[in-house]
Amino acid sequence: MEILDKEIKTFFLKENSELPLVIESIDPQQNLIEYGLENKSFIEETIHKYGGILFRNFKVNSAENFNDFLTAMFPELIEYKERSSPRQQVNNSKVYTSTEYPADQYIYLHNENSYANVWPLKICFFCDVEPKVGGETPIANTRNVYNRISRTTREKFEEKGVMYVRNLTERLGLSWKSVFQTDNKEIVEEYCKNAGYEYEWKENKLQTKRVGPAVVFHPYTKEPIWFNHAVFFHYTTLPKLVQDTLLMQMKEEDFPNNTYYGTGEKIENEVLEEIRNAYAAETVTFKWKKGDVLLLDNMLTAHARSPFKGERRILVSMAEPYSIKNINEVK
Repeated sequence: MEILDKEIKTFFLKENSELPLVIESIDPQQNLIEYGLENKSFIEETIHKYGGILFRNFKVNSAENFNDFLTAMFPELIEYKERSSPRQQVNNSKVYTSTEYPADQYIYLHNENSYANVWPLKICFFCDVEPKVGGETPIANTRNVYNRISRTTREKFEEKGVMYVRNLTERLGLSWKSVFQTDNKEIVEEYCKNAGYEYEWKENKLQTKRVGPAVVFHPYTKEPIWFNHAVFFHYTTLPKLVQDTLLMQMKEEDFPNNTYYGTGEKIENEVLEEIRNAYAAETVTFKWKKGDVLLLDNMLTAHARSPFKGERRILVSMAEPYSIKNINEVK
């Protein structure tokens, strides 16, 4: 598909995929804020239809430009409150650097904060420095992932949910202070109680457990989607060397992150592989260009990060908080 007018052209990156829709400016001096505000309804409809938009060739030259676009488009941006990876705020805004996870490792497909009881409906990325080698942001349509997973597996997860177990310690992975951005245990305990988490202090380590849904209905499209961290947080998704090192050093229940069925049962290897194959079949990748802005519906589209070499600066921000309290109202 390609639509042309005096301001933009729209098309898909891949012949057999409608994710993302590219909206490319004819004039590289065109202001993305002005375009966004003038076409806000179209952008919202397009996001719900396709799951993601890649804005390209607009005048977005800096983190400040990106932040201005976000604050103009969205009534509420979100802080990273319950973190799963280290990152830094940019200019005291609600724009963040992408994760500081090792550059030589792949970050698996996931929906941001689907392990928590509050997540963003929108997530937006900005390419400030395009990577020369690797560093793509793979994306996948979670409606299609859901449909690719067998009915038997879906029903099992729909019945049991997913249990997320996190062991937060200074020694390995993220500490509880980094995850919750405080050194006050009472604040952390209050957060866990309000979020419905089980928690236990073990010396200076905090273990949290949360059971959440694996399949939810999108609040606007009403479609069932595969929305969870079941594979991303599972220890078998880690590089083999890291897996082996962990298994030599500790019991599985002490790993930094792991997932189980909501009943506490282990998720079978063949089920994990089935889900990975469903994600792989839906994955779309593209090369970043400086100034690109990728806007995703965080529930309809999962994202990842490919390994890279050299410099790479992709900034990210989240908008429109949505609570687990609302999800059961959508049928």
